Amino acid sequence: MQTNISDKNYKYLFYILFCFSIFALLYVSSTLSISYKEALNVLDNKSLLTFITFPLLHYFPANDIALRIPFIIFYAMSTCLMYALTKDYFKYESDRFINIMLFMMLPGMVSAAILVNTAIIVLFFTLLYLYYYKVYEKHNYYILFFCLLIDNSFAILYLALFFYAFEKKYNQLFYISLILFGASMSIYGFNTGGKPSGHLLDTFAIYASVFSPLMFIYFFYSQYRIAVKGYRSIYWYISFVALVFSLLFAFRQKVYIEDFAPFVIIAMPLMVKLFFHTFRVRLPSFRRFHYFMAMFVFFILLLNYTVIFYNKPIYLFLEKSKRHFVYKYSFAKELSIHLKENNINGVYSDDKEIMKRLNFYNIDSGEKYYLSTNEVYKNEYKFKFEFKYKNKEIVTYYIK
Repeated sequence: MQTNISDKNYKYLFYILFCFSIFALLYVSSTLSISYKEALNVLDNKSLLTFITFPLLHYFPANDIALRIPFIIFYAMSTCLMYALTKDYFKYESDRFINIMLFMMLPGMVSAAILVNTAIIVLFFTLLYLYYYKVYEKHNYYILFFCLLIDNSFAILYLALFFYAFEKKYNQLFYISLILFGASMSIYGFNTGGKPSGHLLDTFAIYASVFSPLMFIYFFYSQYRIAVKGYRSIYWYISFVALVFSLLFAFRQKVYIEDFAPFVIIAMPLMVKLFFHTFRVRLPSFRRFHYFMAMFVFFILLLNYTVIFYNKPIYLFLEKSKRHFVYKYSFAKELSIHLKENNINGVYSDDKEIMKRLNFYNIDSGEKYYLSTNEVYKNEYKFKFEFKYKNKEIVTYYIK
């Protein structure tokens, strides 16, 4: 009876954490400006991202929350799918709650939920495919075929399923995944050009930022441990193949982690389960190190999670403001408001990035006003916009 009550309490904690995360994501979305790359995807490129963002932006134009809500919805649905997938996977409901809490707080998950990119969409459809497989114990090939039309990164999923089917001797999955992989390569292609440039360390660093450094080290170890001694499930195959191929490609070229990370992080439950297994097989007197490391990892993850939502103080410690990870998502909205307050609805600038970002906020190209950050114009400007944090100048635009 006590266990059932405890299980219900953990479910209530999940609901509370889930609601808090959604409201927090909505809040941080209101504080961000559109970036240059996001503006290209929304305004110029005719892609999946354009299709997804169009409906809300049609009714709420130039609205940052409307821009990012579709990705927050995919984050919410992905979280629910992960929670459903781990039912009966862990021995204790507390383990399941810790897994979903870590999953929701991953820096990579949070950033994917508030930025205009396909990573969270890829994650959702991968989890949907796995959920169908868990419930019905068969592969849904309609989902796999549909994924072919969504994004090029699903080639990694097809490749992983090819290896999985080869080991398990699932002939139908083997041939279909091979066909889909070939179709993905023929439709989207794959860049193998350029000279070997060696981005392996950079790739490790980005993965460390997706997970948080210590968690990624243990995640890397858990992948190896399962490969050598554990049961290689479909989750492990998808995650392991994505991780290995991203590291192999990094020897030669720059890797776009958003193409691989959605597949890597689905193995989070495997890592959490392995940790609790190694923790509980030890006598209480020998658990102190594991307990300390777990608490330290959680502290770092919580710190990373907090910094994502409250990051402006970092400007105070940076000599160059452009090094801040939210710099390219800042000040464009505020600048557009400043321009409109001064009855300026069109500007010209040599900076094509700020021009494209301002276009999203209905500031068009014009010949009457010139916009620049060049201090040469500080004595000639008619209007000036200063973006500051606690008296520290982040960027200043001169309008003449």
